Amino acid sequence: MADSPAPRALSAAEIRARRLQDSKTRARDFAESIGISEGELVSAHVGEGVTPIRALPDALIPMVGRMGEVMALTRNRSAVHERVGVYEPYTDGIHAAMVTGSEIDLRIFPAHWVHGFAVQEGEKRSLQIFDAHGDAVHKIHLRDSSDHAAFDALVTALRIDPVPMVVTPRAPVPSAKADVTRSDELRSEWARMTDTHQFLRMVQRLKMNRLGANRIVGAPWARALSVEAVHMALQGAAEQAIPVMIFVGNMGCIQIHGGRIEKLVPMGPWINVMDPRFNLHLRADHITEAWAVRKPTRTGDAISVEAFDADGALILQIFAWRKDVPAEPWNDLVNTLPGAPE
Repeated sequence: MADSPAPRALSAAEIRARRLQDSKTRARDFAESIGISEGELVSAHVGEGVTPIRALPDALIPMVGRMGEVMALTRNRSAVHERVGVYEPYTDGIHAAMVTGSEIDLRIFPAHWVHGFAVQEGEKRSLQIFDAHGDAVHKIHLRDSSDHAAFDALVTALRIDPVPMVVTPRAPVPSAKADVTRSDELRSEWARMTDTHQFLRMVQRLKMNRLGANRIVGAPWARALSVEAVHMALQGAAEQAIPVMIFVGNMGCIQIHGGRIEKLVPMGPWINVMDPRFNLHLRADHITEAWAVRKPTRTGDAISVEAFDADGALILQIFAWRKDVPAEPWNDLVNTLPGAPE
């Protein structure tokens, strides 16, 4: 029996026509429903409110800083992180760059900033960055108080000629990777850590990954939690006014909230933080594993709650906020969270 022919690629005109018929569905969900990436959906509207721009962070982010207060958005398949603030100060870097403001706190990995667009939809204006697969890496949304002239100047300076957007297939998410024959070595090296940033290099050197290491390292370094523990951690932090750091990221960007959270609004499968300058939207039904993880540092143990999806991808991490605030209230809260069922 002959193989079925590959489906015909939709033209930009066909994508626009379908979008006109369904303008209410979120862009990412709509793109998935018609078999394209979100980046391809945006690219199909070039010339109709969409302008291609250079995606290089060193060119883009300093100009974003001149726009004043904006909303930063970073997401993965299961969580959306939105934070209001100003993009400064910026530290450049070929392999990694940073924005380390009091509100906008980003870790940027430029190799994944491939396609950039300035988007205008009615009164709404944004900058949207996509990776080689057409997945959203980072978005910047203007507010009424933003400097719109600085946005216009950015588009003028960074505009590039439109070309058809070509995307590459996504690689599968690596599953949990561990080597039980090296568990003693893992525990020994884990105990010698002096900074959380040493963790990934350590597990990679041992031919493992984050989830795999969590599964085999054992007490006191990692404890499996019930999947409901992530919601309980957020709820407890809000009710007890415990300041936290919430990390959500993808291959190209990690966005961090630092401070208190106040208003939790569950809605269907979503857990939502709906504060004036910080929103988090978390698909609780995507969480299949949760862990309480302890890492030694020079200033004391850093304890996190980490959530993973069914493929083993990291959804988010929550730590104590370490800026002149004792970590004990957060650590005590994590100790009360229920463990995973046996």
